[in-house]
Amino acid sequence: MKNINTVINVILGIAVAVLFYFQFSGSKPAVVSGSKSVAAGDFRIAYFEIDSVESQFDYYKEVSNSIQAKAQKNNNELNQLKEVFTAKYQELQKNGQSMTEAEVNARQQELQQMDKTFKSKEQMMNNEMQDESMKKLQDVKKKITDYLAEYNKAKGYAFILGNNSDMLSMYYKDTAYDITADLVKGLNELYKAKK
Repeated sequence: MKNINTVINVILGIAVAVLFYFQFSGSKPAVVSGSKSVAAGDFRIAYFEIDSVESQFDYYKEVSNSIQAKAQKNNNELNQLKEVFTAKYQELQKNGQSMTEAEVNARQQELQQMDKTFKSKEQMMNNEMQDESMKKLQDVKKKITDYLAEYNKAKGYAFILGNNSDMLSMYYKDTAYDITADLVKGLNELYKAKK
């Protein structure tokens, strides 16, 4: 998943660089998408700082706090299970010499079962936490994307990008600049020519 995001971000970076070149080079080639033709100099790009949105958007802060609270609750529950396991293990270490072999075996099996239960619960909690976090963060992104679509009706940007220190993400795009069909056609023609 991370590799796919990296590839997409590299492609987007290249596309933005090409668009900037056309924007500032003085040549005005047309971008054709379906039946719509738009001069390359007729579009504008805007961006916003994702870090600022994360620190100042109240809904994002609420979601983030909710996720952190759930993670803390899970950690507390898992730590309690660890403490019980550690106490039973230390008890076995301390009293193991005075116990019969059957008692030692029974305690070891109990510890193994406790360890298995702990790992299973930890995995389940991690999966639930990941699913819940992803859903909540997708909802935040949807709220941002929906707002930008409305905001952009008056602004007329072709692209609105989100920027942070690690990557650039697209949040809004005007489909008039979608060159996917031309890109696929050109790549396939190039691929066939090299065969």
